Amino acid sequence: MTDLLRRFEGFIEPSSREWQLVSQLDSAKLPRHIAVIMDGNGRWAQGRRLPRVAGHKEGSKAVRAVIETSARLGVPVLTLYAFSAENWKRPATEVGTLMNLLEEYLRKELHTLQENDISFHAIGRIHELSASVQRELRETAAATAANRGMKLVIALNYSGRLELVDAVNRLLASDRREPITEQDLSENLYTAGLPDPDLMIRTSGEMRISNFLLWQIAYSEIYVTDVLWPDFRPAHLLEAVLNFQRRERRYGGILPASVLNTR
Repeated sequence: MTDLLRRFEGFIEPSSREWQLVSQLDSAKLPRHIAVIMDGNGRWAQGRRLPRVAGHKEGSKAVRAVIETSARLGVPVLTLYAFSAENWKRPATEVGTLMNLLEEYLRKELHTLQENDISFHAIGRIHELSASVQRELRETAAATAANRGMKLVIALNYSGRLELVDAVNRLLASDRREPITEQDLSENLYTAGLPDPDLMIRTSGEMRISNFLLWQIAYSEIYVTDVLWPDFRPAHLLEAVLNFQRRERRYGGILPASVLNTR
């Protein structure tokens, strides 16, 4: 049994599809950073003639499954797109429910983060959120700050364009006179200090990136699945990672002839 399979003992059944997928993974080629656009809660609910909030509540189960699966895999960073700056356009009742669910989730799942040695981080214009949400975010981050396992990043009130605007304004405020470099900009993003995503997953089949990590995903592998977020489970994440490992990443270059000749 490989070390990777041992991490999943007691979490998935040895005879399951998930076990088969884990057994095919190369632990040396895991993504350093997985980013996820969690889409399809509303359609999941509408398809069952339920209020949209039911989809958001069911989606929290997928959040839990993906976080724990990623931690067991040994993925260093997982970023989840939870609430965009554009989501304020939704009905106030839905937005209020989403924020209440977030606070409830942070309180209930703190023990899961601690048990899996996960540190919690939030990115976006956090200062524009309600005082109670900001407090929960601060308390969860502080409580998990000493954890040395996976970094869980939640994007809230987030916009890729606004992130770039904020980064440029920070640089302008520094009174620098030198030309701005790519490294300067990267160091002033919300994600400063984190590796750029190797793999970006989008659920619900939509073929767009929805203003998410625009700078950071320049060379990310993009994986789109028709599965709606509330139905997304460990097997779907493992399938995405396995698909990632089967791709050739050239970063604008070409593979050496010696590599091509072996294929």
